[in-house]
This record gives sequence, C-alpha cells and structure tokens, in this order.
Amino acid sequence: MKKRLLTGIIALSLALLMIGTATAAMKAIPIQDIKSGFIYIGPVGDGGYTFMHDQGRAYMHENNPDLPKSVIVENVPEGPDSARVIETLVRKGCNVVFGTSFGYMDFMVDVAKRHPDTYFMHCSGYKTADNMGTYFGRMYQARYLSGIVAGAMTKSNVLGYVAAQPIPEVIRGINAFTLGARSVNPKVKVKIIWLFSWFDPGKEKEAAKALIDAGADVIGMHADSGAAPQACEEAGVYVIGYNNDMSKFAPKMHLTSPIWNWGKYYDYTVKQIAHGVWAPDQVWWGLKEGLVELAPFNEAVPKSLQETVESRKKAIISGEWDVFWGPIWDQNGELKVAEDAKMTDGEMLGMSWFVQGVEGTIPK
Repeated sequence: MKKRLLTGIIALSLALLMIGTATAAMKAIPIQDIKSGFIYIGPVGDGGYTFMHDQGRAYMHENNPDLPKSVIVENVPEGPDSARVIETLVRKGCNVVFGTSFGYMDFMVDVAKRHPDTYFMHCSGYKTADNMGTYFGRMYQARYLSGIVAGAMTKSNVLGYVAAQPIPEVIRGINAFTLGARSVNPKVKVKIIWLFSWFDPGKEKEAAKALIDAGADVIGMHADSGAAPQACEEAGVYVIGYNNDMSKFAPKMHLTSPIWNWGKYYDYTVKQIAHGVWAPDQVWWGLKEGLVELAPFNEAVPKSLQETVESRKKAIISGEWDVFWGPIWDQNGELKVAEDAKMTDGEMLGMSWFVQGVEGTIPK
C-alpha cells in the first residue's frame, strides 16, 4: 500500500514538475512589450475575410492602447513560403504571431518548434504545440440562421452556393446553411459550385452567374471578396454574404451575412499573454461569445422571419439546441445523426458528407 502511495506521489510530483516547466517556458509578456505579427491569405482590401481579420487587429489595438504597433504581411500563399514569412516576423522581433489561414498550419508548427519562447496562434487548424494554440469560430451557427432567411425568401426553391475549397470547414457551412433553409422550406435544394480558391473575384462572380442561370434566386457563399454579391446585385437576385456585412456590394439585394468578429479573440489573447495565463488551447467560440453573428437584415426581410431567426439564435446561445443535433440525413437519405444524438466537435470539424437537400459532390 505504502509502495503504491509512494509511486503515486512520485508520479504526481513529476506531473506537477512538467506542468511547472511548461508554464515557465511561456513567460508573461507585459502588454507594452507584445509585438504581434499577422499573416494574411489575401489583401486587406478584399472587403471580406482578410479585411475582417484586420478589423479584429484594429479592435485589439483600440482595447489595448499600450500595445506596440503590429506587423502585417498580406497575400501570403498557403504552402512552404508561409514558413519563410513566419520566420521573418520572428526575426523582426514579433513575439506573438497569428496565422490566419488553414494552409499555414504545418509550417507554423515547424517554426514554433524552432522558437519555443514565441507565442503562435493558428486560425482554423487542429495542431497545437507547447507554444502554439488554435482559434476558430462556430460559423455554422450563423450560417444556419442565414439559411433560414434564404429558405424563406426563395420563390424557385433553388438556392446557390459559391464554395471555396472542399474541406470540412466549407462543407460544414454548406450543410448548416441547407439545414437552416429546409427548416422553414423543406422543398429547398442547394446547388454548389466549387472555386478551389479562397480569393478569386473573377471566379466568384462567374460562379454566382452560373448558379443564377441554373435557377437559383438566392445565393449563399463561402468566398473572400464581394464579387458574388456584386453579380447578384446586377442580376436582381438576393444574396447572403459572408465574412463582413456585404451590403455595400449589393445595396438592394443583400439580405444579411454571417460575419466574423475576430477582435474578440485577438483582444482576449494578448490579455492572456500579458497576465501570464495563456495556454495552447483550441478555441472554438460561437454566437454565445460573439465571435460570429449576423449582419443587419435587409428591409425586405419580413419582421416575422426576423423573429424566427432571433428565436433560433437564442436557443443556440442558451445551449438548448444546436445546429447538428439529430435527426439529420445525408443527401443519399442515410440517417447520419440519430434523433436524440448530437454531433461532437470532432465529428463536426471532420465533416466530409452533405446533408439532404444539397445537390453537388465533394471532390476528393
């Protein structure tokens, strides 16, 4: 008994020692000494994804006036070149680095290993290290709410969706949008066009036009610019934007947009580092935390429909219900989530199938 007790005490002591060592390795940095670097997939002027990250960076500075000026690098492609950019930021004195696109993940992990005293945060990935955490938002919640609007506003019962890359993040968004639409209009079908790109205004616009030609009278999107909304405005077709309030690109036809408030996370992170309580967590916030939300509604959206959206939003925020709770069927009619079951975060993060109502395939 004493031997087992002694063994347990030794094991616990070692564990505490390891925790202490890990904590000691990441020392607090006073707010006035935090120099942050941001790596962007597109230009700040895209009006969408990168623009909203940069708005979040600005919010971080507004809330921390003693924070030194941050460094940004735009138009960094996903791939080996991102490692060079990350390394360059560290050499320029950045002790906190944010990588804002999925394809930076493996390269950031490698750089993080070489710089154990630097804090790294990666957006939308799943790999962590002692000095690297991940962050993302439950955009599927806002997507679902926007789908309710699209499903109620369509007259043709055909919705279009301009889709960036065939990865779980985008698939999850398409599914949430479709579930929302079919919750108010079971006749709805959602047609997909893949861009195989995050930011390509020309492709985005052409994809929107092709979906309109295919009969879609409301267009949803997962793309980084305002090109698809512009195409919809020109064609007189309703559009659900993304990333930012896209109404400036489609003043008459924009219904609403699922949008990001990245500043909530950036402000939180620098404060955690300054207070010495940062940990390499996997942050996945949603409507409740305010990281995602809906842009204001077009006046064409009836008040009763707005109330329906608000009611569903409250249910999600309260935890009473969430989007991927069963029953849910895939597009082949197979039951994927049973009536009383809930998809786990891991299952949602790895989603690789379409729900009933989606017309399209997922490229390998």
